[in-house]
Amino acid sequence: MPPKNVSQQKTCSHQSLTYSPSPYASQINYTQPSLKDCQSATKPSLPNIPAPATRTDNENFPAPLVLPGDDLALDPEYPPQSFQEWYDEEERNAVTAKRKTVYIIGPPGIDKSVKEIESWTIPNVSSPRAEENPAKPAMEAITPYLSAFFHGLPVKELKPAASKWKFVPWTESGSKSRKSKKAKESYIALSTPTDEEIRIRARPCPASDGLYTHQLNLDDLLDVAIAILPSDAYALCMLTHYDLYEDDDDLFVCGRAYGGSRVAVVSTARYNPLLDEALGVEGAHAWPGAHCAEYVEGVCRENDDGPKTKRARTRTPKPKVPEKRNGPLEAAIAAFNHREEGQDNGRNTLSSLWLYRTLRTVSHELCHCFGLDHCVYYACIMQGSASLPEDARQPPYLCPVDLAKVLAATGSSAAERDRALLVYCEQKGVKGDRHFGGFAAWLGASLRLS
Repeated sequence: MPPKNVSQQKTCSHQSLTYSPSPYASQINYTQPSLKDCQSATKPSLPNIPAPATRTDNENFPAPLVLPGDDLALDPEYPPQSFQEWYDEEERNAVTAKRKTVYIIGPPGIDKSVKEIESWTIPNVSSPRAEENPAKPAMEAITPYLSAFFHGLPVKELKPAASKWKFVPWTESGSKSRKSKKAKESYIALSTPTDEEIRIRARPCPASDGLYTHQLNLDDLLDVAIAILPSDAYALCMLTHYDLYEDDDDLFVCGRAYGGSRVAVVSTARYNPLLDEALGVEGAHAWPGAHCAEYVEGVCRENDDGPKTKRARTRTPKPKVPEKRNGPLEAAIAAFNHREEGQDNGRNTLSSLWLYRTLRTVSHELCHCFGLDHCVYYACIMQGSASLPEDARQPPYLCPVDLAKVLAATGSSAAERDRALLVYCEQKGVKGDRHFGGFAAWLGASLRLS
């Protein structure tokens, strides 16, 4: 997590941007693949495989930041996945004429007999923003975005009858059973379109966190997603507003994909902007502001001032002088800075931010269903994330390597896809928001380069 003196900044001019990994990256032995290797990774290495029409301006894509505590900082030798390695992946499912639709299914309803679980989606916050009550991300805003992101494939909302998509009491052997063998765990059931009632574990939110009263088990919800996967589906993502956990030791999880099974589950709970202060997420250095050279250097300096391990006793290398460019990242920064931080406190803007964050994670998890692994080549939506502050620093775009994989699967082109995403980001309802505005500017600049 960024140090307080950096993360508590409310505004920043972002005068200098960095395209390189942070100075901390060399301490933990992360090395970005060379430009030549990155370019090679976008193409098949075998002559019988058609090359997708991906981006060629690799130099316009910044490196992963690799700040202290980031996913790559914890595992700097995570193996890269080139286009050829993706293509050869045995567990990757091919898109076929009969199985090509991407589905998204919204949160289940709640039977009146378990009405008490409605309160489980309400965060425990005492925030000055609490009275603004941002709206939860709506399905009618999510489906068209996914249609643009996976341009070339049909994207549909799965809409079961209300009676067949709701939480109900869990019953076992003809009698109601609400408690599990674990003292703090209980059960609820989810009634599904396949006429099943699938058991879902629930537990109180860990006392050390307490931002919600209860959490649902992610693995159980993934089992539901597998059970309801339509026959014509390439992939299905289930959205929920409940906080989630996977293992007993988890504080929380935001989502997961079973790529081989073509299903994913994503929770909106932790992306609620009202929780930002409690979770250490700040707005000024979310993407694209995360590439602010002053911010990156400040985070690394703070790490130098802390206790040293034997491995990290060497002095942080002197940061590279930021390069002056005029590419998509600079266009995104200009649009992002256009709105003052004080203007971002209204309900509509908080709602747009919540939607923006949810769209990023839904897209990320669905890409896993397409066989994409975490990215180590560039700052990319497919990077792994070790925290919510890191999640906020990552971009909404696919880097050239991962874009090549998605284009090969969807049959679209980079320009067609960028235009579809730009139309979404400029529509009424999100236009003017600094996060969608930054992405729109990035897309516009990218299209001018194509």
